[in-house]
Amino acid sequence: MSMTDPIADMLTRIRNAQMVAKKSVMIPASKIKKSLCSVLQKEGYIQSFALVDGKDSSTGHPQIQVNLKYYQGKPVIEYINRASKPGLRLYKGKSELPKIDAGFGTAIISTSKGLLTDFEAREAGIGGEVICIVK
Repeated sequence: MSMTDPIADMLTRIRNAQMVAKKSVMIPASKIKKSLCSVLQKEGYIQSFALVDGKDSSTGHPQIQVNLKYYQGKPVIEYINRASKPGLRLYKGKSELPKIDAGFGTAIISTSKGLLTDFEAREAGIGGEVICIVK
């Protein structure tokens, strides 16, 4: 059966793994998920990620192993949620990009230059689809 929103599935897997204090979580791989992991790592929300070949996994498909980050026993990611959904896309112009918790959170935006944080997109002067919000 096909999945209607693979990005929401990825965010849910990360959220669920952190609730039970797992060190890492496996996610089916795609280009946008790798880009999303790259932005999360660059912003300090996850420790690292690595592409795992499908031959090693039980499904036979490539997967991404996301190593989660904790600070004093608590997850670094307090809140991670999908903003734009398949049934209701959320596009914002450069002047309408959201500021999350006065700059303490991050909105990840899909732009013509790839996935950027809200701060980077504002600096570049471009808008796009608001993929998710992370605090």
